[in-house]
Amino acid sequence: MDGAYVVAQLDGVVLADPRERDRVCVEVAAALLADDTEPPFDVGTADFAADPFLICADRYWWQRFLRRPSIRTAAACARWLAAHVPPEHQAVVGQRWALGNAFVTRDDVEDVSDLVGAALADVIGSDERAAETAFFVTLYHAGKLRANFWHDALLTFLESSALAQAVGPHRAQPVYVALRAFGALGSRAITAEYAVGLLEQAWGHVDRSRQVVDVCLNGLAVAPPFDGQGELLRDRAAAAVRAYPDDHMFHFRLAQGQHMCAAHEAALASVDTALRLLPATGVRVSHNLLQEQYMTKRDAIQEAWLRARQDDRQRRRWERQEEANAELARTVRASSVRSIELLAVFTAAIAFAVGSLQVTLTGSLSLGDRLWLLVGQGAVLAAFALLVVGGTWWINRRAHHE
Repeated sequence: MDGAYVVAQLDGVVLADPRERDRVCVEVAAALLADDTEPPFDVGTADFAADPFLICADRYWWQRFLRRPSIRTAAACARWLAAHVPPEHQAVVGQRWALGNAFVTRDDVEDVSDLVGAALADVIGSDERAAETAFFVTLYHAGKLRANFWHDALLTFLESSALAQAVGPHRAQPVYVALRAFGALGSRAITAEYAVGLLEQAWGHVDRSRQVVDVCLNGLAVAPPFDGQGELLRDRAAAAVRAYPDDHMFHFRLAQGQHMCAAHEAALASVDTALRLLPATGVRVSHNLLQEQYMTKRDAIQEAWLRARQDDRQRRRWERQEEANAELARTVRASSVRSIELLAVFTAAIAFAVGSLQVTLTGSLSLGDRLWLLVGQGAVLAAFALLVVGGTWWINRRAHHE
């Protein structure tokens, strides 16, 4: 396919309507693929929304990966990327292509365990860019393992495979560390503390990209439960939303974190925002697939919110019932105490009346002696009544405090 014609076609849609621009880019990419010709132009930006040259190259490599989802295709893509994309944009474009195309071809995972020596050099080459090519190929294969949630296989591949070793200094790149964190977070053989340490290392890197943020949040969202998981996902996703306010995926991750923290109302608002921002068209990821995923989470959040409201109403009813029971118990206890006190006083009064009558009507004591006897008897009975009342009050006070 003539290179000048391709460039002219793409130059003609620089200011065109986005749908028209996408249509032309897809057609040109398909023609290049049918002609078995790689895109014969350079890309000057990392704008996947408006640069027709990048859009066309993106569609071309997407179709080529679909046709042959192999590490050899990944190596060819890495070499084209190095030759046609400016160094300042290679990281952003490369990470998106490697991980994005890995997701759409995740059902075809190669066995790279025997990729050593001459076989490895045949794939990544032996020139000065072999490490960069190996890095892209490694990200592509790791992206497939990540997309299939093969956490232990992903961690083993990144830490001990010959292909990963060929990456060299690029192993310190934040996207590489983020993929290791993803594998560690999902592995039940690795402690959560170690996995979170890897995640924080990738998250805090000065060259953290959108793909790094996505891998980190994805790892937190799918990890087995651990202490502080919901709060960590919520806080990291909130930071991602601040950095990328129009990214529907990060609003969805924020909803997941808020859901884990039982902030159902906020989670519902976040997932609604994700649905609103979700583009109606897409190439790599089906709009319907993501919409279904978001709606499923929305239903789960709404159900949890309704259940929480019902539980809260039930809890308040129980609290009111417990308060009423406690008040009734206090009333019964107070009534019992008053009854005992009244009975003690009444008994003392009856005893005093009966005793006084006997002293008054019988015996040969003088009037003074009889008065003293009545005073003594009254004092004893009064002391008895006070003892009963005081003892009842003391017992009831101890029971109340206990």
